Amino acid sequence: MSTGDFDIDRLAVYLHLTPAQVRKMADRGRLPGRKIGGQWRFAEAEIHHWLEDSIGASNDEELARVEGVLQRAAPQDQDISIATVLPREAMAVPLIARSRASIITKMVRLAAATGWLWDPDKMAEAVRAREQLHSTALDNGVALLHPRRPQPNLLAQPFLAFGRTHQGVVFGDRQGRLTDLFFLILSTDERGHLRTLARLSRLISNAQLLDALRALPTAAEVHQAIADFEREQFG
Repeated sequence: MSTGDFDIDRLAVYLHLTPAQVRKMADRGRLPGRKIGGQWRFAEAEIHHWLEDSIGASNDEELARVEGVLQRAAPQDQDISIATVLPREAMAVPLIARSRASIITKMVRLAAATGWLWDPDKMAEAVRAREQLHSTALDNGVALLHPRRPQPNLLAQPFLAFGRTHQGVVFGDRQGRLTDLFFLILSTDERGHLRTLARLSRLISNAQLLDALRALPTAAEVHQAIADFEREQFG
């Protein structure tokens, strides 16, 4: 078994489930795995992609469980704070863009203005490839942009960028709904990406916070609203 693979028992510990639950999920096709010599094996990268997809379809209770799973997998890591990893200089209110292509380009340029993104052209290409594979636009008008895999060679550190357009734009939602709030997730490793995605997903599932992100007139006030919400909800 390669170092990047899980067997039933290791994956059970990682997901905080019982081996019987993992085996049942694998047998029913609910986990990405393959049998080798009659034994289930699960590639770590595929499990991370499965978790990413699961995060996108989860409610707050399930997202909290995913956060707990990821924290238990690396208990030495600090708790994720969206306000902390979202620098104000990487926020645009408004973001002047009217198409998916221009939004990706401007969000990446916004991130590059921090000095922490070394090759914006390559990052923009990676984000476009991820959007072509499957749009990150959600039905609440938010898109969570990111490359398919973390790009540690392009980044000084993990961080986020945020942009809000004047009005909704067609960004790839399958139902044709418009998108006006954009987060760009720039991660240096898979676990950090998943933890950030889970925490950010919990924030944007709150309708009251989304209303504030749309109504507040400045980036500083948007940032403060996020910080206040995190402090109230997560301590």
